[in-house]
Amino acid sequence: MTVWRAQTNSVEETIELAAALGSMLKPGDVVTLDGDLGAGKTHFAKGIAVALGVNGVVNSPTFTIIKEYEGNMPFYHMDVYRAEGQVQDLGLEEYFYGDGVTVVEWASLLEEALPNNRFACSIHLLGETKRELILKPVGEENRTRLEGLVQWQKF
Repeated sequence: MTVWRAQTNSVEETIELAAALGSMLKPGDVVTLDGDLGAGKTHFAKGIAVALGVNGVVNSPTFTIIKEYEGNMPFYHMDVYRAEGQVQDLGLEEYFYGDGVTVVEWASLLEEALPNNRFACSIHLLGETKRELILKPVGEENRTRLEGLVQWQKF
């Protein structure tokens, strides 16, 4: 599997990098985010929202689990950290295979429910403001699409 890595040195750089990914997303795309608490998952989601033309404040849906936003296409932002035991009740298929882009924070907690085609991103703390982002395209089509994203460094 091809993997792309990048390092960011600020929240702004994390948002910019996510916006680069967001600019190539299309309806039905799913981006999964995993990483330590405070690693920048919500900032990454904000960057995707910017690229999708979402206006307004995008914040963590920790207690509501799913927030829906309108932009150039629908943007579905999920935080499944507190959704243990509720996965069947969330209607995830409607989001994953719908007409918008879905971002799932803490996605590893519902691995069995995730679609086979997605962009899996993990974010790791390297310092107070420094982060390492690792992006793995899941599915052949997604691998091909990411090859054109020059901001990511292949290893």
